[in-house]
Amino acid sequence: MIYGIGTDIIEIDRIHKALNRNLKLLNKIFSEEELEMLKKKNFKSESVAGNFCAKEAVMKALGTGLRHFKLTDVQILRDELNKPIVVPKGKFLELCNQNNITTIMVSISHSKNYANANAIAIMSNEHR
Repeated sequence: MIYGIGTDIIEIDRIHKALNRNLKLLNKIFSEEELEMLKKKNFKSESVAGNFCAKEAVMKALGTGLRHFKLTDVQILRDELNKPIVVPKGKFLELCNQNNITTIMVSISHSKNYANANAIAIMSNEHR
């Protein structure tokens, strides 16, 4: 059963400028695992923007905004086929468990100027 859906879009240039001003910003947004993945992509602005959008879309799918957990707790990683996957941790994982959310699916895309992401949070059918 679908718990919620979310979407986000951002200008890639906005992320590019933010990274040029302060690279430490990455540590506030991304977990160590995400930073490793983004490092393999040479911290391309479109990759950083896409992953940031995915985090925002996930929070919108849950309807929480950034409350009671850290942005780094919403991890957007990749599976063996490079498909984006959501790996909750910390307080965000607790929130998912409390709301019986078993899966969060994401899709990320970008053009020359924009990155966007969509998320669907799915609940277990057991405890409705």
